[in-house]
This record gives sequence, C-alpha cells and structure tokens, in this order.
Amino acid sequence: MTSNPLAPSWLAVPSDANALAPRVWSHNSLRDLSGELVIGGVSASAIAAQFGTPVYVVDEADARSRARGIRLSFDREFARVGGRAKVYYAGKAFLSIEVARWMNEAGLNIDVASGGELAVALAAGVDPAHLGLHGNNKSPAEIDRAVSIGIGAIVIDSEIEIARVAAAAAHHGRRQSVRLRINSGVHASTHEYLATAREDQKFGIPLVDAAALVALIRAEPALEFLGLHSHIGSQIFESSGFAEAARRLLALHAELLADGPVPELNLGGGFGIAYTSVDEPLSIDEIAARFADIVSEGAAELGIPVPVVAIEPGRSIIGPSTTTLYTVGTIKDVLVAGTAVRKYVSVDGGMSDNIRPSLYRAEYSVRLANRSSTVPAELVRIAGKHCESGDIVVHADYLPGDVASGDLVGVPATGAYGWAMASNYNYLGRPPVVAVVDGLARIIVRGETEEDLLRRDAGVRVGSAKGAQS
Repeated sequence: MTSNPLAPSWLAVPSDANALAPRVWSHNSLRDLSGELVIGGVSASAIAAQFGTPVYVVDEADARSRARGIRLSFDREFARVGGRAKVYYAGKAFLSIEVARWMNEAGLNIDVASGGELAVALAAGVDPAHLGLHGNNKSPAEIDRAVSIGIGAIVIDSEIEIARVAAAAAHHGRRQSVRLRINSGVHASTHEYLATAREDQKFGIPLVDAAALVALIRAEPALEFLGLHSHIGSQIFESSGFAEAARRLLALHAELLADGPVPELNLGGGFGIAYTSVDEPLSIDEIAARFADIVSEGAAELGIPVPVVAIEPGRSIIGPSTTTLYTVGTIKDVLVAGTAVRKYVSVDGGMSDNIRPSLYRAEYSVRLANRSSTVPAELVRIAGKHCESGDIVVHADYLPGDVASGDLVGVPATGAYGWAMASNYNYLGRPPVVAVVDGLARIIVRGETEEDLLRRDAGVRVGSAKGAQS
C-alpha cells in the first residue's frame, strides 16, 4: 500500500496496523490470541464493559517499575561520581492518592504545585518532609499550610515570596528550607509553550539577580537556603540543554559557596517519552549517566564538591503507563483538496480528556483495541465529540480500513497531562481512572456523572438533579 499524501512525512504506512510499538505502549500491553488488546492481564472489552468509555487505563506494574527504575538509575550513577541524587515525582503530570502512594513506596519524593496537589499527597500519607512546593504564584494560604505541616522544601519563584515564606516560618516557629528558581536562559529544544527557562516568561529569577536574592534569603533567620532550582522545559529528547543549564547553575552554585553552604542543585526534569513510533527518547539509564557526568565534570572544573542533585520527572514515569480507551461513533471519509481522502473516526471523548493535541498539536498513536484486522490500513484522524473543529485526539495514524462504529480504540501514552488537564467542556464528565495489574482492574479515580456536574450548579433545586443520567 502507498502512503496517503495527506500523511505527515514522518508517518510511514505500517506493515502491520495491529502492531503495538514497544516504546509507545506500556510494558504489560499486548494482543491476546484473538487479537484483542490486553493491558495488565485485562482485556480492553472487559474494561469497557465494566467501566465504560472513555476510560484512562493505568498499567500499575509499569508505573511502579518506572518509578523504581528512575530512582535506582540516579542512585547508581551519582554514587559512581561520589554524589547523591534525590528524585521528586512531578505531581502536575498526574496525581491521585493511589499514584502518590506508589511513588512513595518506590522511594520517591513528590513535587506539588498547588494546595490541591498538596492535599492529595497528604491524604496518601506521604511524609511532608518528602514533599516540595512549586508555583509562580503560591497564595499566602498555600505557603502557610505548607510551612505549618513541615514541608521539605518550598521553591521561591519571585522576590516577594522570600518575605511571605519567612513570615509564615516565623509564625509557626519553624526554619523553612527553600530553593530559588533560576531562569537560566537555556532554550530547550521543545514546543514554545513547553520551554520554561526562556528570559521572557513567568517562571524564575534571572541569573544575574540570583546572588542578591540568595543574600536576602540567607538574611532571614527563619529560612534555610537549600540550593538553586532550574527547569528548562518538557518533552526533551537530548541532553545538551541540560548540560548548558547545569554549567550555568554550577558556576552560580560555586559563587554562592563562598558565603555559605549550598547543599543541593535541582536540575528539574522534562525527560521526553515516545508518543509515536518515530519518537526515540533517551533511556533513563542513559539520562542518569549523562546527568552524573555533566555535574561531576562541571564540579571538578570549578573545584567544588559534587552537590546533591535533585530531579523532577513526572511524564517519563506516568505517561507511558496509561492508555485511554474510546468507543468509535461516526466515521466519514473527507475528500481534501480534491486529491486524497482522510478518514475521520469520531470517538466518545476528545479535548475534555486530552487537550494536548489541541493545545500543543501533540502527536499520539492509535490502534484497534477490541480486535485485530487483516484489512489494509487507511490514514485516519481520531476526532473528539466536542463542538470545536480543533477537537482532535490523534492527528494522523493508520488503522485497518474496516474500523467501524462500536469498535474500541486505544490511544497510548496518555498518563501525563491527560486527566490532570481534563475539563467538563460541553458538560462531559471527566472519565474514570482504572488501574490494572495481574488480571484485576479497579477504580482509582471515579468518573463524573451528570448528577455530579449538576450538583455543583447552585441553580439546581433540591432533588431536581436526580433525573440526570448516571
């Protein structure tokens, strides 16, 4: 079969449109003898029958394994260079009580970016000393709560926060450990909206102002300066940006050592994952080895000890672990520019459960989930059901040409920023999150019903929401 001229240049016609690319799908995803997608020992049709669709399906063993693997890799590589590493799971990617427990049991700290994320981590029983609080506009109430419970670290993002955190710490009789977020000016090779260390953006302190602000922090008796923090972006596939950011941060780190201790250096995260078969992210082992070499070599050049290095992966742990299942509704062939046909396959979810394709034009993959097929593949676009022309789930992939209404399709690598950025657009309830492991499936986040949505509307009279569909 020849490629459809509407297909992007990177997308090849698959030799087998049923095959699951190992880099893209979770470790425990496979097709059974009948051709059905099975995740964690549970078939797609069984999951859909029990929980409905759309549904986020988390391969629990995969998520736990990736969390342990990252910690072990960084422990090993930094021990090799005479240092130590701390891994913070970035809760913004996806956080629930169960996931927080998995990360805690894997030996990871957890990074939170709001009072709500903090509440989830605490509800999971995570020791506050193993938490860090981020954010460019932390409210006084969020700061006060974090300090009051003994949070392990607060990342200061602007000068005004120095006084706010110091006041809260003094009020509670605590000495609060803080990091200072630095805008290193390093441009990650990623999407414009995902590059978070450019000069003209909301995060962090310019490198040239850092020393003065560290002096202000050190002048506050209620604050303990833990070190610098940098985050150059997300979905990064190479290490040159990290190397340059580390070089700049280490130079500042060395300068600050002249006036007092600087125990740690936080280099952030943003490690990329495979969303399509052509994506080739670095392995975690390779990332850890490169980080260790970059930091140890930089420290040696500056004549300083290797600092404790903190990292904040989120996407690379939870992203590949999750597949979203949808049910196919309408299908239409659209003749484009009078030359080629694009098959639009509409599903029962869309931008309300995964806004990344609409927001960033992020690319995803898709496969039939309830069966396999020997029918030749056709180029498809998986569209959502919302009243937006940009409501696309998968911009371009190939499915067997006999895809039909009622089929299930699976979109892999949706664990990061799917549920976390979900909305109720068009009054759709957010889907449930189901964990599968060893042939068993269980709800870890309940889906929303129409009754749930109406219950929040102050205009609903008592009892009038009972007739809503559930």
